Amino acid sequence: MIQPNIPETKQPRIVIVGGGFGGVNLAKHLKDLPVQVVLLDRNNYHLFQPLLYQVSTAGLEPDSIAFPLRAIFRKQKNLEFRMAEVTGIRPEENILETGIGEIHYDHLIFATGSNTNFFGNKGIEANAIGMKSLIEAVQIRNYVVKQFEESLLMSNPDDVRAKLNFVMVGGGPTGVELAGAFAELRKYIMPKDYPSIPQDMMNVYLIEASPRVLNSFSEETSRKTLAALQDLGVRVMTGTGVKEYDGKVITLSTGEQIATQSLLWAAGVRGIPVKGIPQDIILPNGRILVNEFNQVKGFTNVYAIGDIAQMTNDPKFPKGYPMVAQVAIQQGVNLAANLKLQMKNKPMKGFTYKDLGSMATIGRNRAVAEFAGMKLSGYFAWIVWMIVHLMSLMGFRNKLVVFINWFYRYFTFERGTRIIIKRGAANIVKLKQSVQ
Repeated sequence: MIQPNIPETKQPRIVIVGGGFGGVNLAKHLKDLPVQVVLLDRNNYHLFQPLLYQVSTAGLEPDSIAFPLRAIFRKQKNLEFRMAEVTGIRPEENILETGIGEIHYDHLIFATGSNTNFFGNKGIEANAIGMKSLIEAVQIRNYVVKQFEESLLMSNPDDVRAKLNFVMVGGGPTGVELAGAFAELRKYIMPKDYPSIPQDMMNVYLIEASPRVLNSFSEETSRKTLAALQDLGVRVMTGTGVKEYDGKVITLSTGEQIATQSLLWAAGVRGIPVKGIPQDIILPNGRILVNEFNQVKGFTNVYAIGDIAQMTNDPKFPKGYPMVAQVAIQQGVNLAANLKLQMKNKPMKGFTYKDLGSMATIGRNRAVAEFAGMKLSGYFAWIVWMIVHLMSLMGFRNKLVVFINWFYRYFTFERGTRIIIKRGAANIVKLKQSVQ
């Protein structure tokens, strides 16, 4: 049997499950503490999810938004990393069950992030695809390029349109950014790579169930975003839900149908709880109830941070904090400080979220941003968006590679290498099965 082979220690062992924004920032802030930190993740890299959509549309290569976890913590002597899948928890014994064996902990932190939420619609879940992992983003890219290649073999215009109709569901930042990126593919890449296919054969739809896109932004920003998307040729449908999708036709709540083989789901996310956590503290959206110190309800040495945690101590966010990177980062930093206070037998400090603002890019020279009481849109907001995302990337190489890619694309109207790496991405069903 595989063993974790984690060195024995007399120091307190802090086990962190998840190498996302929350887990990484928590681990970093424990470097000077006399503890053994054990970081577990199913992958051996940290993924910068805000730029996944650019990988899926051939704007960036996969390795430019992923950074090895071992490289991040190379100089942190009190940390052990193991690539492992967590299968359960036995809290009464302080044991974490994993695919590489059982691990004893003194403090356990779940920072497992979130997955795509299909809201219980099995038909959509079976045929649509989310975009929460690097594998999904790469295979979406493969799939999109394959759709173009196969459309050249068809003579029936209706069949070509069905193949080149790309539908994004969810009008939040991810959906808006995806729709904008696909619209730019049609505008700048399609005429060069596929000149024999008329541009009007490809349509980009953005479907949002609420009355407006970017619902968490101000109405003014939402209105400007809608105008920018429409200017790019995106068909935006607000106040519209998706009822059914069989892989070929989408049925909307209005009764309208759209023939498409490509439905990208960005309408919601849900937490990923672990077996052994009491069901009565797990909400329908998969999040775990925690107190103001991020302690899982009913436990003193088990915590949850980021997307997986449902904290309702702030009257500004009665339904819990938004499932965004900044919440995970700030909760990780706050929990590290509280663990230090605990070791000094001092009272812990409750978490308070500091909203640093929100932003979304729509396309070339187009973005929106709201922070510090300001509302920006257009070119300046686009520059701010690029700077913030560049600075947030892990590693100098990744920053440099992404900057060079953006610089090159801006002046050449080109995109990355549009090659099909895996033919198994021929349809969404196979794609879904390959990432499950």
